[in-house]
Parts: sequence; C-alpha cells; structure tokens
Amino acid sequence: MTKKVVPQESPAEVSEEDAPPKIAPGKGLSIVDFVMRIVAAIATLGSTIAVGTTNQTLPMFTQFIRFKARYQDLPTFTFFVVTNGIATAYLVLSLVLSILHIFMTGAKVTRTVLIILDMILLSLLTAGASSAAAIVHLAHTGNVEANWSAICQQYNSFCERVSGSLVGSFLGILVLMLLIILSAIALSRK
Repeated sequence: MTKKVVPQESPAEVSEEDAPPKIAPGKGLSIVDFVMRIVAAIATLGSTIAVGTTNQTLPMFTQFIRFKARYQDLPTFTFFVVTNGIATAYLVLSLVLSILHIFMTGAKVTRTVLIILDMILLSLLTAGASSAAAIVHLAHTGNVEANWSAICQQYNSFCERVSGSLVGSFLGILVLMLLIILSAIALSRK
C-alpha cells in the first residue's frame, strides 16, 4: 500500500481571488465613525425632544390656581435644549464628510476640520448637559441652606423625563469623545 502525497499550497501560493476581501484600515475606521455619528445624533435628538416637549401642571389649593413646569421656565433647560439641537444638526451634517471619508480614506484636511469641530461641539454639549444635570440634582434634592425645596416630589413626570434626557446627552458626549480619538488615530495612520 502506497500513500499518495498531495502537495499542499503554501499560504503564499494562494491566489488573491480565493482570499476573503480585506477592508482597508482607514475605510474600517471611517465606517465606525459614520455609525458612531448616527448613534450620537439619535441620542442628542432624543434628549432634545424629551426636554423640549415635557411639561407638567399641578393644581394647587383650587382648580383655578395651577403651577406649571416647563423647560422654558429655567434658562438652563433652554440652554440644554438648544445645545442638544445644535449637536444633532451638526452630527447630521457631518455625516456627509463621514461618507466622504469612507470612499476617500486619505482625506486629511476634512478629518482635521472634523476633529476641531467635534471638540468645539463636545465643549458646548458638555456645558449644556452639565448645567442641566446640576439643576436636575437640585430639583431632586433641594438645598436646605438656600431654603430651596425639592420639587421632584410634586413634578415627578417632569423630573423623570429631564433626568432621562440627560442620559442621552451624556451618551452623545461619550460618543463624541470616542469620535475625536478615532479621528486622531485615523490621521496618525496616514
């Protein structure tokens, strides 16, 4: 009995047609950038809608005297809605450049511009979310020294919606931080 020895191809002899298609590293980063911008846009849009449409009315003493809580009553919440709206608009508009980077992985100037604009937007969004978080904390706990009582016991649904929208806004902040790091890595590879 003789065994037939079949010569095996070395990895160098495998044709490129048989190998799975490879995605260029810059293209893969660009696709991740695109998806992350969509996630951040959805998060900031959700925060904008949640706070912008929330209000709660409580009857006090009689049915003719009512107290109403709206985001317009506090300038901090107005600033929060505006910053999240600006962030959403910017992220949607930046999708065009993100798509451009998928097809043109060597675009250095537009990546640099995106990094700068992302940092500016990150600062703006952080300011809006942080100021709103401070007011939400004050609404939940009050401040005994300033004689401010916690209003979230009375305006429960208003406080819940605003607190929930903070999660979306801080998610947008986290994604923007990751986008800046990702863009810096993409630039350093070129």
